Amino acid sequence: MGAVEQQVQAAAKTPLIALLGNPNCGKTALFNRLTGARQKVANYAGVTIERKEGSFTLPGGRALRVLDLPGAYSLTAHTPDEAITRDVVAGLRAGEQPPDAVVCVVNATNLRLNLRLVLEIKRLGLPMVLALNMVDVAKKRGIEIDTARLAQELGMPVVETVAVQAGGEKGLLAALEALPLASGARPLGLAAIDAVPVEETQREVRRIIDATVSFDKDTGNLSEQIDQVVLHPVAGPVILAALMFLIFQAVFSWAAPIMDAIKDGVGALGVWVSAGMDEGPLHSLIVDGIFGGVGSVLVFLPQILILFFFILILEDCGYLPRAAFLLDRMMGGVGLSGRAFIPLLSSFACAIPGVMAARTIQNPRDRLVTIMIAPLMTCSARLPVYALVIAAFIPDREVGWGVNLQGLVLFLLYVAGIVSAMAVAWFFKRSMGAKGQQPLMLELPAYHWPHLHNLALGLWERARIFLTRVGTTILTLMILVWFLSSFPGAPEGATHPPIYYSVAGMLGRALEVIFAPIGFGWQICIALVPGMAAREVAVGALGTVYALSSAGDDVATALTPIIASSWSLATALSLLAWYVFAPQCLSTLSVVRRETGRTRYALLMAGYMFALAYAASFITYRVALSLGG
Repeated sequence: MGAVEQQVQAAAKTPLIALLGNPNCGKTALFNRLTGARQKVANYAGVTIERKEGSFTLPGGRALRVLDLPGAYSLTAHTPDEAITRDVVAGLRAGEQPPDAVVCVVNATNLRLNLRLVLEIKRLGLPMVLALNMVDVAKKRGIEIDTARLAQELGMPVVETVAVQAGGEKGLLAALEALPLASGARPLGLAAIDAVPVEETQREVRRIIDATVSFDKDTGNLSEQIDQVVLHPVAGPVILAALMFLIFQAVFSWAAPIMDAIKDGVGALGVWVSAGMDEGPLHSLIVDGIFGGVGSVLVFLPQILILFFFILILEDCGYLPRAAFLLDRMMGGVGLSGRAFIPLLSSFACAIPGVMAARTIQNPRDRLVTIMIAPLMTCSARLPVYALVIAAFIPDREVGWGVNLQGLVLFLLYVAGIVSAMAVAWFFKRSMGAKGQQPLMLELPAYHWPHLHNLALGLWERARIFLTRVGTTILTLMILVWFLSSFPGAPEGATHPPIYYSVAGMLGRALEVIFAPIGFGWQICIALVPGMAAREVAVGALGTVYALSSAGDDVATALTPIIASSWSLATALSLLAWYVFAPQCLSTLSVVRRETGRTRYALLMAGYMFALAYAASFITYRVALSLGG
């Protein structure tokens, strides 16, 4: 037997602990605390829901595997995530053994909501430990919990944990050390659960809380006091709009010095490399293809990180669910619930996680409509294109009260994406025959200061993803663009730059017939093709195309003035309008197909977005021309 087979068999014999609980209970933080870097992420068989599994060793030396299950409020599943959690703990997934034990994580400040799931899991008959998480917050509020009495009432070990603090998992490790684990244990099944009405379970929850929890010294929830302002029907939307406006102002204002430093560094490196090389294909590949293409994209990393800096802070402090409530009424006007806000907000990073996050929406039609409009949110891949065109054609000046004009234009482009998404959602919901509005039920986590460690990890992850794309997908495509733009070369006596006679030049001129009515020349047409793989590649492709059309070696740092002198204002505005609706990259379309189970929805998405992009660009271009743009 080989070493790999032995490792697989050993892993299969290692007891499996399932970690589950309500959303926002700190379950994933506890999983990270237990496993550290010993994690692997895949998908459950047959679905695209994420499966996070890790391993850790108890103080006594016993190894355990731990599975972080999707958050659930009940085993009566209303979403695909909850269905996965139910099927795993109940042993209903074909080819998978149920866990050997369950650790149910609950929020100590909200036992009334959390204990329903605990009682449902208990009826399955699996060995259990209750992790009373966030006890530090409960104690600060004056909530007193008799853990010994709670363990007696529930008939299982109860331990206190603080998942966000080092050492906050020690009590759980000790409880797992003493827990008897019978490998391959089968749960009793779901019949017992189905036989108990929800009302009876809730009565039992209230009885247990009355016997084990004292709220006499509860100083009150500061979050509720903050929400009186943040969720106010008038002040709340104003605060949300101000926050969004601040973010987009910061994207331009804060990033400028760092972008200049990166641009100067890339330019200096390109000059240094160019000076040490003889003219020829290799020189052209490195200077024009790599520095002219990849360098044009790399400069936008600071703006992407600033955008995610704010999004991660708002997410970590607990504000984003409040934003969902604030937008519920507006989204209800187009037939969606506020629950769609989280998937749509995720799409500002990338449409792929946004599409996948729609699994939390209970209503199948709402879920499908959310998937179809998620790509209209302005993903971070559009930001390099927006920033390039805005920097070239919009003056860098204040328009009053410290408002930067470039930041204002960027904000309006994001607003255009949101408004168009709502309009498309209204159309889809009406065409699908949906009636009524689904009520929004969403737990609001307590406010807390963002954790700097989580913020740093989130920013590093975004930087790593961006740099990985630059070093792999974008670099590969830039080399391909350079090759297609360099060969077969100009004939003798040519009057145009060599790229005009290349394969890319011929393709660009062929596409120009289609895109000329919206003001796109053959250079822009060339850039749109590789942009189907990743939207930010369009900037790199423009860098390569104009580098090969220019005699200078420092074009990687001079793309902005080149397009400012080569394009009309009407063309620039048309390109911005195009990218508000630009057809999705192939990766997103592939995920849409997997999430919906239908190829037709991926094709429908590509088709309607192309039609909207062309129509918007045509109108924008013609209006701009009529106004002298």
